[in-house]
Amino acid sequence: MAKDDLPEPKRRNRTLNIADVLSGALDPVLKKRGFASRDIITHWAVMAPKPYDQVAIPDKLTWPRGERSAEGATLLLRCVPGHALAIAHEGPKIAAAINRYFGFLLVSAVKLSAEPFTPGSGQKAQNPTQPSQSVIAKVGAQVAEVADDDLREALRTLGHALSSRSGRK
Repeated sequence: MAKDDLPEPKRRNRTLNIADVLSGALDPVLKKRGFASRDIITHWAVMAPKPYDQVAIPDKLTWPRGERSAEGATLLLRCVPGHALAIAHEGPKIAAAINRYFGFLLVSAVKLSAEPFTPGSGQKAQNPTQPSQSVIAKVGAQVAEVADDDLREALRTLGHALSSRSGRK
């Protein structure tokens, strides 16, 4: 066989969609929580009635023992503590909205999970630090000759922010 007759090797350095990469890691975890797919989690904001789309998230699907198609699953929701009573009362409405979204009986009951949900808990708090007097003087000297007042102030703010970033390392 000549060198030109060999099949071209498959590229391994191709770009991948982040959803495809994460699906391999997320799917086993979601299956342990009773979810067959990511749809109920990724589309929660669309399928859940207002305001429950903002104050609750799906935690787990518990399937009844025996045949799965006979009955729907019980959906456990994590919710903001102040909304627990409302969600417990509106459980049939939430289940109906989810079933309407999927087009078949998926959820027969909605219950509350023991773990609370805090919206925005993944966001980091920004703690602005005040620059030292030496940094203020150094940045002020560097931007002193800028004629435009707005540009000078913007550069001063940028200089203070950059100096506080380098100080954190």
